[in-house]
Amino acid sequence: MHAQQDTREQSSEETALWTALQGRPGSHGNGRHSFSASATSTMTMPQNIFTNPAIQPSSVINLSNSTDVVIGPMTQYQGPVSIYYMDASMQTAAGISSNSRNSSNNSSTSSEGPAPKRRRGSSKARRFTRNSILLSLLVVLVVAMALVIVFLELSRTRNESGQKSIYFGNTFEDGTFPNLGNGHLVIERVQWGASDRSKPLKIPLEHPIPYVLITHVGVQSIPCVNLYKCSIKMRTIQDSAIAEKSLPDIQSNFYVSDEGNIYVGRGWDWANTYANHTLAITFMGDYGRYVPTPKQLEGVQFLLAHAVANRKVDLDYKLVAQNQTKVTKSPGVNVYREISKWPHFYGCGMEQAPKCGSELGMTSAAWNGGQ
Repeated sequence: MHAQQDTREQSSEETALWTALQGRPGSHGNGRHSFSASATSTMTMPQNIFTNPAIQPSSVINLSNSTDVVIGPMTQYQGPVSIYYMDASMQTAAGISSNSRNSSNNSSTSSEGPAPKRRRGSSKARRFTRNSILLSLLVVLVVAMALVIVFLELSRTRNESGQKSIYFGNTFEDGTFPNLGNGHLVIERVQWGASDRSKPLKIPLEHPIPYVLITHVGVQSIPCVNLYKCSIKMRTIQDSAIAEKSLPDIQSNFYVSDEGNIYVGRGWDWANTYANHTLAITFMGDYGRYVPTPKQLEGVQFLLAHAVANRKVDLDYKLVAQNQTKVTKSPGVNVYREISKWPHFYGCGMEQAPKCGSELGMTSAAWNGGQ
């Protein structure tokens, strides 16, 4: 009985407290708004504040016989207002709910975040693909241009080697050697160091020259193989001709080295020491012992081709070896074997053949030379 009575008393006290919180009927004369009875009667007390045992209020205020009570900051409202009391446990629950909403927002934001990155990655991939295509096209273009240049250069080289252009005299740049073509250089007298003791020559050569005479140095002379050694050899031959044989200058018109270069002796305009009306070309070495090189033989052919083209020798010149004109081993059996195969070789002075130069009135004594 006592327990039931205490429960009823507690319930009546809570109802009274709720009524006090809602406000009581009154007038507006004091300037504060109080709730009307009709508004109070329509509002019900939340059951979970006082009746729910799981939610305990942090404090309870008992009011009786009180007027104009203000709980907390005073705020005036125009119209019906419901006031709910929230203790610490309800605030914690509200905070958890707010945090869950924020986390969901963050998760949704994070879930939406990579999408733009994927779009940026896709854009980068497209740019990379485009750049790769452009780079590939550029490489193909460069390779194609290089192939075209190589083809044109090879074609030009083949044409030049086929023509074998012959250059001589002053058709070369200052400070360089003239070139007969295919790498056969012409070494002038000043370039191989001709002696100043040579005497003026007196017998000129009339052009075109009808005979080409081939000789060699002989006397076990070793062929020279470079510009330095061949220049020394040329000075030695000249010194021997002037000092020992009392000749005015070196004997032949031109000398050909083992490497195929042409050294100027008496040149185009003055008779050699072997015979007038001839252009003397000497192989620099003993070619009874040594074999002439292909470059050496080609150098002589290039020189003769230039001479024909420039009317230095006759178009139908006669090519003879020195041993056809007198008793001598010159130009050596190895050179004679090669030149006897050339188109302009003339077999005079051999067995039943006429004497060399007989058609020009030249006697045997004319081939002994002396100048």
